[in-house]
Parts: sequence; C-alpha cells; structure tokens
Amino acid sequence: MRILLVEDDDRIARDVDAALSAAGYAVSREADGEEAWFRADTEAFDAVVLDLGLPGMDGLSVLKRWREAGQRFPVLVLTARGSWHERVEGIDAGADDYLPKPFRMEELVARLRAVLRRSAGQASPILTNGPVSLDTRQMKVSVNGVPLALSPQEYRLLSYLMHHAGRVVSQLELTEHLYAQDFERDSNAIEVLVGRVRRKLGVDLIETRRGFGYMVPEAAG
Repeated sequence: MRILLVEDDDRIARDVDAALSAAGYAVSREADGEEAWFRADTEAFDAVVLDLGLPGMDGLSVLKRWREAGQRFPVLVLTARGSWHERVEGIDAGADDYLPKPFRMEELVARLRAVLRRSAGQASPILTNGPVSLDTRQMKVSVNGVPLALSPQEYRLLSYLMHHAGRVVSQLELTEHLYAQDFERDSNAIEVLVGRVRRKLGVDLIETRRGFGYMVPEAAG
C-alpha cells in the first residue's frame, strides 16, 4: 500500500520512512504543506502520515482542504503539540488518529495498520478468505495454516486485494498503490505479479475480470 509521509524534520522523516518501508509500505515523502496538499489531491495514496508543524501551509489547514475536497484516505496526525484541545481540533478536522511526539516507531506502524483496516471495514489484524490468512502485523501469509513465502511486492499485492475484497481493482489502481511514483516498472508488471502470487497460493483466490482488473471475492460470513 502507498503511504504519503508529510514531515519537515528530515531525521524523523528518514526514521519513519525506514520503519514504514520495513513494514511493507511504499512510501513517498513531502516536507512542505502546499506540496503535500497538491500531491495527495492529485495522486493515489492509501493513507497519509501528517505532521502539523509544516512550512508553506500548516498540517491542520492541509487536512481541512483535503476533507473539503472530498478526499477520504485515512490520516494519522503526528505533532509535538500536546494539549487536548489541539488534538480535538485535529480530529474534528478529519484526522483518523493522533500520535504525539516523541513516539515509538512500533506504535506508529500499529496505528497506521489500524486506520487502514478501519478504512477497509476490517476489524481484525488478520484477514481471512477461504483457506488464505494474511497477518497484517507480521506480514505473513498462510494457506490452510501452512506458511507461504512471498516477496515484499507479492505481499503488497495480495494485501491490497484482500483489503478491498469484493471490489474489482484495475491494473492502473494496483500500479498506483503498489509502486512509488518514480519506480520504473514494465507495462505488464501487474499481470506478471498476479501470476506469481496465484502460483504460490495454489488456490483460486484472485479472479480476473477481463477488461476491468482483478478481484478477491468478499469473504463469507
């Protein structure tokens, strides 16, 4: 899944980028409020990690403009501001969660996983569909209880489709959400990636809707 990290402190940004990348996310970074607003308004992101103290336009104003424009991606706010009324203001502006600085990277990753699950209508950190289980905490996949070895990109593909079970996802959408904007890929990269995941799963989980894209059926129950 593709995450926009908006943080003007380069040290914090590098540490968060490393933690999110290690957790399996494709991370894009911005340090300026105006640039961040434009980028998330014109590109596809699954979630935003947003600092409030930004140059150009403060994070709260950026968040309000996104919500006024109808952007629905979940936003996890980071801030050094500690008063309760500032946290309330951020949540009222459309934040999905709030993490004060300083923070542990493990908590940030856990909170991001949680807002992504909620935005997809998932309560459990373990997504299950038929014999396939995907553990979003440990980034592990199993089929009928047997662990499956997937590459980071294969895991991201399966995770995205399972988070959006019951909906047809186009190749363009998968490309936008699986790869960083500047990542070079072949025109048939998604088709090849889907083929590899299907072979490793060994079960008919990912359906092809010709001319439209791919879909994981909605889990029963």
